[in-house]
Amino acid sequence: MKRKVFALLMSVLLIGAMVVGCGSKNSTDSKDTSGDASSDASQSGDLITIGFSQVGAESDWRVANTESMKSALSEENGFKLIFADAQQKQENQTKAVRDFISQEVDIIVIAPVTETGWETVLGEAKDAGIPVIIVDRMIDVSDDTLYSCWVGSDFKQEGVDAANWLVEYMDKQGTGDAEHNIVVLQGTIGSSAEIGRTQGFDETIAAHANYKILEEQTGEFTQAKGQEVMEAFLKKYDNIDVVIAQNDNMAFGAIDALKAAGKTPGKDVTIVSFDAVKAAFESMIAGDMNVSVECNPLHGPRVSELAKKLMAGESVEKIQYVDEGVYPAETAEKELPNRQY
Repeated sequence: MKRKVFALLMSVLLIGAMVVGCGSKNSTDSKDTSGDASSDASQSGDLITIGFSQVGAESDWRVANTESMKSALSEENGFKLIFADAQQKQENQTKAVRDFISQEVDIIVIAPVTETGWETVLGEAKDAGIPVIIVDRMIDVSDDTLYSCWVGSDFKQEGVDAANWLVEYMDKQGTGDAEHNIVVLQGTIGSSAEIGRTQGFDETIAAHANYKILEEQTGEFTQAKGQEVMEAFLKKYDNIDVVIAQNDNMAFGAIDALKAAGKTPGKDVTIVSFDAVKAAFESMIAGDMNVSVECNPLHGPRVSELAKKLMAGESVEKIQYVDEGVYPAETAEKELPNRQY
C-alpha cells in the first residue's frame, strides 16, 4: 500500500511539473489533485497495520481474548487488523507471520501455540524491521531482541496460587491432615500456560506429603478432551479426591465425566480450575466447581497502547503482566455480574 501511494504521488508531481512548464491554465487543478492524493496518503498512514496470529478458538478464554484484541485494534482506535486463526497448529502461525512480513505490516502480534520453534521466522521479521509483540503464552528464544515485549499472565504464580488455595481449603474443611489424591488435566504440552501452571502447582504441593498426584495428562485445553481424559482417570483410579484442570473448559468436561460416573463434583471431588471465565462462576454457583484462578484474557487495550508506543519509537518494558485474582465458590454470586468474559 505504501509503495502504491508513493508511486501515485510521484506520478502526480511529474504531471504537475509538466503542466507548469507548459504554462497551462489548469495548473491550479493539478495542485488540487496532488493535495487530494497527499490527504488520502495521510489518512491511510494514520492507521497502524497489525498482523495478529491467534492460537485458535479452543476455549471460552480464547474467544474472549480474540474479542478483546479485535475491539481494541479497530479502525476507530487507529488500527487496521489482519487476523489469522492458527487452529492450534504452529505451522499455520509460521505461515501467517511470513504472510504478514510480505504484506509489510507495521507490527506483528502472536499468541503462540507453543514456546519453541520461533527463532527462524522471528529472525525474518526482525530483518524486515517489524516489531513483534507476544501475547498470552511466552516464547523460548536464545535472542530476546527477536520480540519487543510480552503481554500475559504469570502462569507459574497461578499454579502456586492454586496449590496454596487447595491446602488452605482442606484445612478449613478439617481434612488438612488427610490423604488427598489428585489428578491433573494439563493444557497443551509445551505451552507456557501448561509449563507454568504445572511447575507452580507441583512444586508447591510437593511440600505437603499427604497430597499425592496420581497422574497428569493433557486435555489440550478443550472440554471434549478434558471429559475424555477424566473418564479414563475414573476407570483407572477409584480414589480421586481432587481434580486440577488447567483451564475452565477442561474442568467442565471433567465435571460431566464425574456426573456420568455417579459422583458429585464440588463435594465428592474438589474441582480446582484456571481462567475464571463467566461460565466458571455459573458452575461455582451451581456447586460443581470449587475455585477458579483467574487468567485475564483482556489483552487488547494493553497491546493497543504498546503498539502506539512502538510506532512512536518509544521504549517499552519487556514483560507486561496483567492483573489477576483467585475466585473461590463463595465469591461467585457476588462477582458474576462484574465479569467481562
